[in-house]
Amino acid sequence: MKVYISEKESDTESIAYDFASKLKGGDVVAFKGGLGAGKTTFTRYACEKLGVKLPVTSPTFAIVNDYGITVNGFHVYHFDMYRVNSWDSLYSTGFFDYLDSDSIIFIEWSENIEEAVDDGSINLINVNIEPLGENRRKFIIDGGGRW
Repeated sequence: MKVYISEKESDTESIAYDFASKLKGGDVVAFKGGLGAGKTTFTRYACEKLGVKLPVTSPTFAIVNDYGITVNGFHVYHFDMYRVNSWDSLYSTGFFDYLDSDSIIFIEWSENIEEAVDDGSINLINVNIEPLGENRRKFIIDGGGRW
């Protein structure tokens, strides 16, 4: 487990860059943190480091954004599970098909699908984000055998 404290957005950028440099195909990044915690910001910087060229935004209404194949050769998907509240709604997203790929998957609001991602069958990396003030954040990263 690794704990980081961010005092400002440029710190979050550095943390996300370092984090992304250790990602590999098949990694599933599960974010936990309330509204405004910084899940999308962290994902945007991680995707930037991975070589994503498309704008990174929260897929709140689309459920999933497909950022394509990066210059690093990884396919990157970004899920927002805020509105997913049942197994039926999770299945309707096609989520389990994405897990069968060698992609990197970012999941915001992972606590809504915890049973689906915490069964030991995937390479899960948990990123908990705790606001400590207006701009301060605590990032607790665990899993994937690298944190």
